[in-house]
Amino acid sequence: MANESKETMAALKHTGAIAAPSLFTLGNLACGFFSILAATKGNFAQAGWLILIAAVFDMFDGRVARLLGGESEFGIEMDSLADAISFCAAPAFLMYFFVLHTQPTWGAPIACVYTCFGVLRLAKFNAMAHAGEGSKKYFCGLPVPAPAALLASFAISYSIMLGNGNGHNLRFVEAYLPHLYNFVWFMMLVLALLMVSNVPYAAFKAKREKKFSPWFLLLVVFLVVMLIKFPQNVILVVFSLYILFGLLAVLYRAFRGIKIEK
Repeated sequence: MANESKETMAALKHTGAIAAPSLFTLGNLACGFFSILAATKGNFAQAGWLILIAAVFDMFDGRVARLLGGESEFGIEMDSLADAISFCAAPAFLMYFFVLHTQPTWGAPIACVYTCFGVLRLAKFNAMAHAGEGSKKYFCGLPVPAPAALLASFAISYSIMLGNGNGHNLRFVEAYLPHLYNFVWFMMLVLALLMVSNVPYAAFKAKREKKFSPWFLLLVVFLVVMLIKFPQNVILVVFSLYILFGLLAVLYRAFRGIKIEK
Protein backbone atom coordinates (compact mmCIF):
# COMPACT_ATOMS: atom_id res chain seq x y z
CA MET A 1 0.00 0.00 0.00
CA ALA A 2 2.85 2.36 0.83
CA ASN A 3 4.49 1.70 -2.52
CA GLU A 4 1.20 2.25 -4.35
CA SER A 5 0.72 5.52 -2.49
CA LYS A 6 4.19 6.70 -3.47
CA GLU A 7 3.59 5.74 -7.10
CA THR A 8 0.27 7.61 -7.08
CA MET A 9 1.90 10.71 -5.62
CA ALA A 10 4.70 10.52 -8.18
CA ALA A 11 2.18 10.19 -11.01
CA LEU A 12 0.21 13.18 -9.72
CA LYS A 13 3.40 15.21 -9.38
CA HIS A 14 4.41 14.32 -12.94
CA THR A 15 0.95 15.21 -14.24
CA GLY A 16 1.10 18.55 -12.44
CA ALA A 17 4.56 19.21 -13.87
CA ILE A 18 3.15 18.72 -17.37
CA ALA A 19 -0.11 20.60 -16.72
CA ALA A 20 1.52 23.77 -15.30
CA PRO A 21 3.46 24.78 -18.45
CA SER A 22 0.46 23.73 -20.57
CA LEU A 23 -1.58 26.46 -18.86
CA PHE A 24 0.92 29.03 -20.14
CA THR A 25 0.68 27.50 -23.61
CA LEU A 26 -3.11 27.71 -23.49
CA GLY A 27 -2.77 31.34 -22.41
CA ASN A 28 -0.60 31.91 -25.48
CA LEU A 29 -3.22 30.25 -27.71
CA ALA A 30 -6.12 32.18 -26.15
CA CYS A 31 -4.33 35.50 -26.71
CA GLY A 32 -3.78 34.60 -30.36
CA PHE A 33 -7.44 33.70 -30.79
CA PHE A 34 -8.72 36.91 -29.24
CA SER A 35 -6.15 38.93 -31.18
CA ILE A 36 -7.67 37.64 -34.42
CA LEU A 37 -11.16 38.59 -33.19
CA ALA A 38 -9.96 42.08 -32.20
CA ALA A 39 -8.30 42.59 -35.61
CA THR A 40 -11.45 41.63 -37.49
CA LYS A 41 -13.37 44.22 -35.44
CA GLY A 42 -10.84 46.97 -36.15
CA ASN A 43 -9.36 47.04 -32.62
CA PHE A 44 -5.79 46.99 -33.90
CA ALA A 45 -4.01 48.23 -30.77
CA GLN A 46 -5.82 45.62 -28.67
CA ALA A 47 -4.94 42.92 -31.21
CA GLY A 48 -1.29 43.96 -31.05
CA TRP A 49 -1.15 43.90 -27.26
CA LEU A 50 -2.70 40.42 -27.23
CA ILE A 51 0.06 39.15 -29.51
CA LEU A 52 2.69 40.65 -27.19
CA ILE A 53 1.02 39.05 -24.15
CA ALA A 54 1.03 35.75 -26.05
CA ALA A 55 4.79 36.19 -26.49
CA VAL A 56 5.16 36.57 -22.71
CA PHE A 57 3.23 33.34 -22.15
CA ASP A 58 5.39 31.62 -24.77
CA MET A 59 8.54 32.86 -23.07
CA PHE A 60 7.55 31.30 -19.76
CA ASP A 61 5.98 27.95 -20.72
CA GLY A 62 9.29 26.35 -21.69
CA ARG A 63 11.07 27.77 -18.65
CA VAL A 64 8.33 26.50 -16.32
CA ALA A 65 8.52 23.07 -17.96
CA ARG A 66 12.29 22.87 -17.46
CA LEU A 67 12.00 24.15 -13.90
CA LEU A 68 9.40 21.52 -12.96
CA GLY A 69 10.95 18.75 -15.04
CA GLY A 70 7.75 18.56 -17.09
CA GLU A 71 9.21 18.69 -20.62
CA SER A 72 7.36 16.30 -22.91
CA GLU A 73 6.58 15.60 -26.56
CA PHE A 74 2.99 16.63 -25.82
CA GLY A 75 4.14 20.03 -24.57
CA ILE A 76 6.42 20.58 -27.56
CA GLU A 77 3.69 19.81 -30.09
CA MET A 78 1.12 21.88 -28.19
CA ASP A 79 3.51 24.82 -28.03
CA SER A 80 4.01 24.75 -31.81
CA LEU A 81 0.27 24.63 -32.45
CA ALA A 82 -0.28 27.63 -30.17
CA ASP A 83 2.58 29.51 -31.85
CA ALA A 84 1.02 28.86 -35.26
CA ILE A 85 -2.09 30.72 -34.12
CA SER A 86 -0.50 33.52 -32.07
CA PHE A 87 2.64 34.28 -34.10
CA CYS A 88 1.73 33.18 -37.64
CA ALA A 89 -2.03 33.61 -38.17
CA ALA A 90 -2.74 36.45 -35.71
CA PRO A 91 -0.08 38.89 -37.04
CA ALA A 92 -1.16 38.10 -40.61
CA PHE A 93 -4.80 38.85 -39.77
CA LEU A 94 -3.75 42.01 -37.94
CA MET A 95 -1.71 43.34 -40.85
CA TYR A 96 -4.35 42.36 -43.39
CA PHE A 97 -7.20 44.22 -41.68
CA PHE A 98 -4.89 47.07 -40.65
CA VAL A 99 -3.04 47.72 -43.92
CA LEU A 100 -3.13 45.02 -46.60
CA HIS A 101 -6.90 45.00 -47.18
CA THR A 102 -6.42 48.22 -49.16
CA GLN A 103 -4.64 46.11 -51.80
CA PRO A 104 -7.33 43.70 -53.04
CA THR A 105 -5.04 41.96 -55.51
CA TRP A 106 -2.00 41.04 -53.45
CA GLY A 107 -2.88 42.00 -49.87
CA ALA A 108 -4.43 38.66 -48.91
CA PRO A 109 -1.75 36.55 -50.69
CA ILE A 110 1.02 38.35 -48.77
CA ALA A 111 -0.75 37.71 -45.46
CA CYS A 112 -1.19 34.07 -46.50
CA VAL A 113 2.49 33.71 -47.45
CA TYR A 114 3.52 35.13 -44.07
CA THR A 115 1.30 32.61 -42.27
CA CYS A 116 2.47 29.64 -44.35
CA PHE A 117 6.15 30.49 -44.01
CA GLY A 118 5.74 30.92 -40.27
CA VAL A 119 4.21 27.45 -39.98
CA LEU A 120 7.03 26.06 -42.14
CA ARG A 121 9.50 27.68 -39.72
CA LEU A 122 7.83 25.93 -36.77
CA ALA A 123 7.86 22.58 -38.59
CA LYS A 124 11.54 23.06 -39.45
CA PHE A 125 12.38 23.88 -35.83
CA ASN A 126 10.59 20.77 -34.55
CA ALA A 127 12.24 18.53 -37.15
CA MET A 128 15.69 19.84 -36.23
CA ALA A 129 14.95 19.41 -32.51
CA HIS A 130 13.84 15.80 -32.98
CA ALA A 131 16.95 15.09 -35.05
CA GLY A 132 19.18 16.66 -32.39
CA GLU A 133 20.45 19.29 -34.83
CA GLY A 134 19.40 22.34 -32.84
CA SER A 135 21.81 24.81 -31.26
CA LYS A 136 21.60 26.46 -27.85
CA LYS A 137 23.34 29.57 -29.16
CA TYR A 138 21.49 30.21 -32.40
CA PHE A 139 18.12 29.73 -34.07
CA CYS A 140 18.30 28.55 -37.68
CA GLY A 141 16.12 31.19 -39.26
CA LEU A 142 14.14 33.98 -37.61
CA PRO A 143 12.02 32.60 -34.72
CA VAL A 144 8.31 33.35 -35.25
CA PRO A 145 7.74 35.41 -32.05
CA ALA A 146 10.24 38.06 -33.22
CA PRO A 147 8.48 39.22 -36.43
CA ALA A 148 5.11 38.83 -34.69
CA ALA A 149 6.25 41.20 -31.90
CA LEU A 150 7.64 43.62 -34.49
CA LEU A 151 4.36 43.77 -36.44
CA ALA A 152 2.25 43.94 -33.28
CA SER A 153 4.27 46.81 -31.79
CA PHE A 154 4.11 48.64 -35.12
CA ALA A 155 0.30 48.36 -35.17
CA ILE A 156 0.09 49.62 -31.58
CA SER A 157 2.45 52.54 -32.24
CA TYR A 158 0.62 53.59 -35.40
CA SER A 159 -2.77 53.33 -33.67
CA ILE A 160 -1.51 55.61 -30.89
CA MET A 161 -0.29 58.10 -33.50
CA LEU A 162 -3.80 58.13 -34.99
CA GLY A 163 -5.33 58.63 -31.55
CA ASN A 164 -6.86 55.14 -31.47
CA GLY A 165 -4.80 53.79 -28.60
CA ASN A 166 -3.62 54.73 -25.12
CA GLY A 167 -0.09 55.99 -24.53
CA HIS A 168 2.51 58.13 -26.27
CA ASN A 169 5.15 57.57 -28.92
CA LEU A 170 8.75 58.67 -29.06
CA ARG A 171 9.08 61.47 -31.61
CA PHE A 172 11.80 59.83 -33.71
CA VAL A 173 9.77 56.59 -33.87
CA GLU A 174 6.57 58.39 -34.83
CA ALA A 175 8.39 60.19 -37.64
CA TYR A 176 9.18 56.86 -39.32
CA LEU A 177 5.82 55.15 -38.76
CA PRO A 178 4.16 56.50 -41.96
CA HIS A 179 7.11 55.21 -44.02
CA LEU A 180 6.82 51.78 -42.42
CA TYR A 181 3.09 51.79 -43.09
CA ASN A 182 3.68 52.24 -46.81
CA PHE A 183 6.10 49.31 -46.91
CA VAL A 184 4.30 46.82 -44.68
CA TRP A 185 3.83 44.50 -47.66
CA PHE A 186 7.57 44.47 -48.34
CA MET A 187 8.41 44.10 -44.64
CA MET A 188 6.13 41.07 -44.32
CA LEU A 189 7.68 39.37 -47.34
CA VAL A 190 11.19 39.92 -45.96
CA LEU A 191 10.18 38.62 -42.54
CA ALA A 192 8.54 35.58 -44.13
CA LEU A 193 11.72 34.76 -46.07
CA LEU A 194 13.89 35.23 -42.99
CA MET A 195 11.73 32.76 -41.04
CA VAL A 196 12.42 29.94 -43.51
CA SER A 197 16.04 30.97 -44.17
CA ASN A 198 19.19 29.57 -42.57
CA VAL A 199 20.19 32.96 -41.14
CA PRO A 200 21.37 32.37 -37.55
CA TYR A 201 19.71 34.44 -34.83
CA ALA A 202 20.87 34.56 -31.23
CA ALA A 203 18.84 32.21 -29.01
CA PHE A 204 20.06 33.55 -25.62
CA LYS A 205 19.73 30.03 -24.18
CA ALA A 206 23.37 29.18 -23.52
CA LYS A 207 24.52 29.58 -19.92
CA ARG A 208 27.05 32.33 -19.38
CA GLU A 209 29.01 33.65 -16.47
CA LYS A 210 27.04 36.37 -14.76
CA LYS A 211 29.47 39.28 -14.83
CA PHE A 212 27.66 42.58 -15.24
CA SER A 213 29.56 45.83 -15.77
CA PRO A 214 28.18 49.12 -14.43
CA TRP A 215 27.51 50.25 -18.00
CA PHE A 216 25.44 47.14 -18.68
CA LEU A 217 23.40 47.71 -15.53
CA LEU A 218 22.81 51.34 -16.51
CA LEU A 219 21.64 50.19 -19.94
CA VAL A 220 19.24 47.72 -18.34
CA VAL A 221 17.83 50.42 -16.05
CA PHE A 222 17.43 52.80 -19.00
CA LEU A 223 15.62 50.16 -21.07
CA VAL A 224 13.31 49.29 -18.16
CA VAL A 225 12.39 52.97 -17.68
CA MET A 226 11.77 53.41 -21.40
CA LEU A 227 9.79 50.17 -21.51
CA ILE A 228 7.50 51.49 -18.79
CA LYS A 229 6.95 54.83 -20.56
CA PHE A 230 6.97 53.74 -24.21
CA PRO A 231 6.55 49.93 -24.26
CA GLN A 232 5.30 49.69 -27.85
CA ASN A 233 8.19 51.81 -29.17
CA VAL A 234 10.89 49.97 -27.23
CA ILE A 235 9.57 46.60 -28.45
CA LEU A 236 9.46 47.91 -32.02
CA VAL A 237 13.03 49.22 -31.90
CA VAL A 238 14.50 46.22 -30.05
CA PHE A 239 13.06 43.62 -32.42
CA SER A 240 13.92 45.73 -35.46
CA LEU A 241 17.55 45.80 -34.29
CA TYR A 242 17.48 42.07 -33.48
CA ILE A 243 16.34 41.24 -37.01
CA LEU A 244 18.71 43.73 -38.65
CA PHE A 245 21.77 42.66 -36.65
CA GLY A 246 21.14 39.04 -37.61
CA LEU A 247 21.44 39.98 -41.27
CA LEU A 248 24.48 42.19 -40.69
CA ALA A 249 26.18 39.42 -38.69
CA VAL A 250 25.76 37.03 -41.64
CA LEU A 251 27.38 39.54 -44.00
CA TYR A 252 30.22 40.15 -41.55
CA ARG A 253 30.93 36.45 -41.05
CA ALA A 254 30.81 35.84 -44.79
CA PHE A 255 33.27 38.70 -45.40
CA ARG A 256 35.65 37.50 -42.66
CA GLY A 257 35.18 33.79 -43.38
CA ILE A 258 34.04 33.06 -39.83
CA LYS A 259 32.12 29.85 -39.13
CA ILE A 260 29.27 29.76 -36.63
CA GLU A 261 29.88 27.79 -33.44
CA LYS A 262 27.01 25.59 -32.26
